[in-house]
Amino acid sequence: MTADPNTPLSGIPPGPLGVNLPPSKGTGSPASALQPAQDPEPLRQTGFELWLRRITVLLFVFVCASAGVLLIIVPWTNNWTDNRLLLIYPSLREVVANGFVRGVCSGLGVLDIWIGFWEAVHYHEDKRT
Repeated sequence: MTADPNTPLSGIPPGPLGVNLPPSKGTGSPASALQPAQDPEPLRQTGFELWLRRITVLLFVFVCASAGVLLIIVPWTNNWTDNRLLLIYPSLREVVANGFVRGVCSGLGVLDIWIGFWEAVHYHEDKRT
């Protein structure tokens, strides 16, 4: 038995573009089946969850700002090139001492600070009723 592509499935007439839409629940119009269901009331956070979220955002901003400041300052100090890890590999020391590599690290630090402060500025909470 072969199926004819032009015959509708289970007695439902095809939609405007020849697509069979599932039967809708409620209003009876096919357009209502395509609309997402909306919750009548958003989920409320408890006091503990709210403070946990606040502390998490605060720690994220602090870590981003601290790491960013370190990535901006440390590549331009002597500790960047004169350390025990780079004394073993002189060729790697030359690469790390390059101004371009130092600039990239400082740029990542600026980006890290930007991400932290962007998160702090765009933090919002739902208003309580």
